[in-house]
Amino acid sequence: MKGLIVWGTTSDAGKSYIVTALCRALANRGFSVAPFKGQNMSNNSYITAESLEIGRSQGLQAEACRTEATVDMNPVLLKPRSDRKAEVIIRGISSGSPQAADYRTKFIPMAKEAIQTSLRRLEKDYNFIIMEGAGSPAEINLMDSDLANLYTAETAEVPAVLVADIERGGVFAQLFGTQQLLPPGHQERLAGVIVNRFRGDPALFTDGVNWIEENVSPRRASQARY
Repeated sequence: MKGLIVWGTTSDAGKSYIVTALCRALANRGFSVAPFKGQNMSNNSYITAESLEIGRSQGLQAEACRTEATVDMNPVLLKPRSDRKAEVIIRGISSGSPQAADYRTKFIPMAKEAIQTSLRRLEKDYNFIIMEGAGSPAEINLMDSDLANLYTAETAEVPAVLVADIERGGVFAQLFGTQQLLPPGHQERLAGVIVNRFRGDPALFTDGVNWIEENVSPRRASQARY
């Protein structure tokens, strides 16, 4: 599958904006491109032409691609209803509002199947798929059910770009720690990093760039299929 996945070291690192920008850049170059987020958790939804719900960010990213938004771009949408409950929307249709524990045991297989189906459909229709992760791919307690980051990347067999927000502070620990906590197979997937929201004199960050290149070096950049 041709494309890549954008991971973040934290929530709000800028993944959605980076995906949107990459989608428009490829569309401007004449490629047919689609956004994708295997599982999104948001109460902000976008209604497709078929009157089905997906995450708003994937709807906007589809507009950046100059293509019509479909449920394949966000096959699993979770809309929080309480601290431990969320409405599960699979391929645009509600499947109820289970407790978090029930979702992990009863709905994960359905969600995985939906992600596989949607990726196959998009692969047939588009030159490139630009995928967005969720939160961080290095949440140790959630790795067995991490559909948006690890499962999507493994299913699509695409390289990953890791985004960190320098405004939050601790950008070096974010990048290094995330890489080290990834399963070995996914460490090898890392093709590049983006330090987002940098302001000021770039010369002040020269030593930082050198450190990142030495310590969070992409393992397979030469194999990345952009």
